[in-house]
Amino acid sequence: MTDLQHGPLGQKSEYPEHYAPQVLYPIPRAAGRAEIQVAAQWPWAGEDVWNSYELSWLMPGGKPRVALLELRVPAHSPNIVESKSLKLYLGSFNQTVFDSATAVESTIAKDVSAVVGAEVTVQVLDFASTAFTHISELPGECIDDEDITVSHYTVAPELLCVQEAAGVVSETLHSHLLRSNCPVTGQPDWASVMVQYRGKPIDRAALLHYVVSYRTNQEFHEQCVERIFTDILQRCQPDRLTVYARYTRRGGIDINPWRSTDAEHAPNWRLVRQ
Repeated sequence: MTDLQHGPLGQKSEYPEHYAPQVLYPIPRAAGRAEIQVAAQWPWAGEDVWNSYELSWLMPGGKPRVALLELRVPAHSPNIVESKSLKLYLGSFNQTVFDSATAVESTIAKDVSAVVGAEVTVQVLDFASTAFTHISELPGECIDDEDITVSHYTVAPELLCVQEAAGVVSETLHSHLLRSNCPVTGQPDWASVMVQYRGKPIDRAALLHYVVSYRTNQEFHEQCVERIFTDILQRCQPDRLTVYARYTRRGGIDINPWRSTDAEHAPNWRLVRQ
């Protein structure tokens, strides 16, 4: 596994002002997947949707341009890109001349694809785009008002259960109480999480208790979502399942992992906390 202590995350870093693809840093997914026992064959499709709000470069006449960035990394890629390294990389565009936004897109797609080991999708969007202007709500019913007593804050999949006597349902539930922690810096990562499934009804109080149990967990966003997906799939046995977490941004970037038995591509909803 790549040694995280030798990556930029959690380290004092120089901030390059000119194009520096060499700062991009890969983190293999394999180690995290081995921990949740899906290293050989994972049961999902999906992608990680990254949004950056601090993209800027110079036009040929030297005038700066600012834009928004959407980056989609497929879940089948062998690596993720370390988040601080992506921030440093995007910052290196600040004093770099590009002929067009299309040239910026193609450059980011080429460099990040090489690091993660799979083809990524990149869109550079100007502020007139409606993609980031609409504030959405997660679909389905919020479970945060369930009356639970929390006794511990370590991940506890045994909390999950279904109503065995009930028939099959299709429903979407969500919570805004997901918190995990960066495994390198220890900083908290805040998110809203959606669980969409078809199967025996999942006990809502148990699901909320399970979500809260991540409060001291130390994993990257992607691994947290894959663990949630795997635990629900194994313990509740739905016929269909999608888990989507929308994390708040850090360093001008938010990361939003989507894992599903059905759909490979995620909608890019922007929530009020984002």
